[in-house]
Amino acid sequence: MPTESRDGIPAAEIAKVVEAVFATMLALEVRECELPWFPNGEHLTAVLHMAGEWNGVVLLECDRTQACHFASRFLSIDQPNAVDNDVRDVLGELVNMIGGNMKCLLAPGIQLTMPSVVDGSDYCLRVCGAVLRERIAFQSAEGPIWVAILSTRS
Repeated sequence: MPTESRDGIPAAEIAKVVEAVFATMLALEVRECELPWFPNGEHLTAVLHMAGEWNGVVLLECDRTQACHFASRFLSIDQPNAVDNDVRDVLGELVNMIGGNMKCLLAPGIQLTMPSVVDGSDYCLRVCGAVLRERIAFQSAEGPIWVAILSTRS
């Protein structure tokens, strides 16, 4: 039987959403895996806030090389050598699509913010008042990515 997040979303449903977004938008297979999350100065984090009957945040985290690869696939361009605005925009769009598909699993009427992308070296991202509900690792040919769901107070 699939496990559920503490907000009642089956983890398997979250995984299906992420796998479908990567397959559809990047023609890239990602599969849920049992890799522990670890902070890394080379990661980028895309953040999407949700508000309504359920309030929270969706995070998508990957390393810089993966983000450049995702941008190349998404935009059908040569892979950028470094993180630029196109790379950040693609990562933001991916978390937006994940959140957009997840909101119907959470509650009706949820509104999404514009996504933000945090990058730099050795950053720490804290969402005030948030509680981690689920963090799922996915493996792709380019390496691991993580999707996290946090809930916040209304």
